[in-house]
Amino acid sequence: MKICGIEIKGSEAIIAVASLDNQTLTHVALNTKKIALDDDDEAANVKAFAMQVSAFVRDNGIERIAIKKRSKKGEFAGGPTTFKIEGVFQLLDNCEVTLLSPQTINAQNKKHDFALPATLNKYQHEAYKAACSWLMKRG
Repeated sequence: MKICGIEIKGSEAIIAVASLDNQTLTHVALNTKKIALDDDDEAANVKAFAMQVSAFVRDNGIERIAIKKRSKKGEFAGGPTTFKIEGVFQLLDNCEVTLLSPQTINAQNKKHDFALPATLNKYQHEAYKAACSWLMKRG
């Protein structure tokens, strides 16, 4: 089973794909590591971003996505652009999208101690943990 983990930071969706085979987690290395949304005030940019996301999901055979949830209020609340990005992912056809709280991801990481492969860039770690967390919770 393969899942795409996503961490949304600023105006970028940071991507890491993980698979689970016989209780072994592996990183699926892809060329696309992040997709950016430029100037979300322009409808054309949001549409272009949505088309990029849709093409990425289709081209890589992604059927499931786990997104690290951001706070809606408080000191560490996500900005408005992050919620637009999240909405684009949630509107994808033929793709199941799950939001995972940071607490759930941390609890799964503590329980299963996800090894972070060298094939990941440091900025992809949280996205990878989200994917692994979903896989281990369902696995």
